[in-house]
Amino acid sequence: MLIAKLLKSITLPLGFTLLLPFALISSLVTDSVMSSSPSYAQTVPAAKNAVGRAMTVRSDIQEADAQTGIVTARGNVQINYPARSIQATAAQAQYFSRERRIVLSGNVFVLQEGNTIRGETVTYLIDEGRFIALPQGGGQVESMYLVPDETASPKNATVEPFNPKPAFKTPLSSPSAPRNP
Repeated sequence: MLIAKLLKSITLPLGFTLLLPFALISSLVTDSVMSSSPSYAQTVPAAKNAVGRAMTVRSDIQEADAQTGIVTARGNVQINYPARSIQATAAQAQYFSRERRIVLSGNVFVLQEGNTIRGETVTYLIDEGRFIALPQGGGQVESMYLVPDETASPKNATVEPFNPKPAFKTPLSSPSAPRNP
């Protein structure tokens, strides 16, 4: 019971790496603490694949609430989510484990496979793989997308060989006779 109360609000130090989803971890710890029978080491099938889906969150302060399933990171937040090729920075990030969404706020910058989004608030819907960006009051959201140009592909392009001796045009006037001094 004591550990469950401690899990209710945990503050993590600077640079601590938090592997999400937090709900899975907290439910495992809470269930083992709350049961009255002796606890033995157990294997969790989802844990094998969790490393490939891990999201690393770095920040000045992190708080996790096991009751609500919300993890909050504040101050110089950096997120790395290799499974989705996402890197992001923000002033604050909140991971809502039950809704499976991440809300980044405060000078947000997101990079995914060369595409970028910059705004005041960006929400990432994990299951849909979709970003929703909002600007600061009166401002705009800025996005940059890499768009492949199918017409300029090297397969279709014809390249003429370089000729160091350009062809000369026919002179418009006849050459004049050389002058003798």
